[in-house]
Amino acid sequence: MPLGPSSSAIHIQATPAGASPAPGRTPTAVTIHPVALFSILDHYLRRKDDQDRVIGTLLGVRSNKTVEVRSSFAVLHSETSEQVAVDMEYHRTMYELHHKVNPKEVIVGWYSTGSNLNTYSALIQNFYSQETAPHQAVHVALNTGIEEGEQAGVKAYVSSPVGVFPKPENCVFVPVPCELRFHPAERSGIDLLTSTAAHSSSPTTSSHPTALPTTDLEVLERSIESVSLMLDRVLAYVRSVLAGERKGDPAVGRYLMDTLGAGIGTGDLEKGGFNASLQDTLMVSYLANLVRSQAEVSSRLALTTLSYS
Repeated sequence: MPLGPSSSAIHIQATPAGASPAPGRTPTAVTIHPVALFSILDHYLRRKDDQDRVIGTLLGVRSNKTVEVRSSFAVLHSETSEQVAVDMEYHRTMYELHHKVNPKEVIVGWYSTGSNLNTYSALIQNFYSQETAPHQAVHVALNTGIEEGEQAGVKAYVSSPVGVFPKPENCVFVPVPCELRFHPAERSGIDLLTSTAAHSSSPTTSSHPTALPTTDLEVLERSIESVSLMLDRVLAYVRSVLAGERKGDPAVGRYLMDTLGAGIGTGDLEKGGFNASLQDTLMVSYLANLVRSQAEVSSRLALTTLSYS
C-alpha cells in the first residue's frame, strides 16, 4: 500500500570533517508497519505547543536491500533558529530497553513529522548514520496534513554523498519507495480505522465531526458479509469451470485444494474429510464453551457459599 507520491530533496549536510559516511548497502525499499505509524502520530499529538515537529528512532530488520520498520520510540529534542539538541543518552537507554524485549529489532533510522528537510535534518541524519553503521540510516518523514496546502503522507529517504570529490559534509537526500505492510491479523483493525475515517468525512455526518468507533456487532456483520461475497465468487468460478464456460486455472485449483484441505490429506478431502474436520472443530469449540460455563458457575457458587457463611 503506497503511502505517498514520489519526491526528491537535496541538502548540504553539516557534519564534522572527520566523520565518514556509512558504506553499507543502499536500501531500495522501505516497508512500515501500522504500529510504527501509530506511535509516530501519538508522539505528534503529545508534543509541546511550541514544537513544530517531533523526531524519534525507528526499529526494525533488514533483509537484502529492504528495510522493514516494525516499531519506533520518541526521542527528546529541542530546536531553535540557532541550534538543535538531541538527548542521545535517552535515545540509547530506550534502545537498550527495547532490545531486551525484541532482540531481533535494531536501529534502522529515524523519523520526523513534516515534509521540510533543513540543516537540522542533515545533522540528525549524520548522528543516526553513526548509530546504524555500517548500514545506511533511513529517514521517514510523516506529513500529518494539518498545514494548509500540504497533503498527508509518508516518505522515506536515504543520504548519499555528492560532489566530484565526495566528502562527509556534502550529501543528498534520495527518496526510496515506501509502503505500508500489515499482517493478516491486523487487517480488521486497519479496516475499522479506515471505515471510521470514511464515515466521519461523508456528507451525511458533516454535522458530527467526531465519528464513533464501529461496534463489535457491526464489525462481525461486515466480516461475515465479506466472507460470504468471497465464497460466492469462488462458487461462481468453480461452477463456470465445471460447466465448461471458462478454462480453469491450475494454480487457483491447487490453492483451493490447499485451503480446503488444511490439516487433512487430499485423499481424505475427496472422501468427505473436510466435513469431518469441521465437525471436530465445532466439537472442540463446544467443549471449550462448556468448560468456561462450568468454571463461571463454580466461581459464583463459591462466592454464594462465602456470603452465607
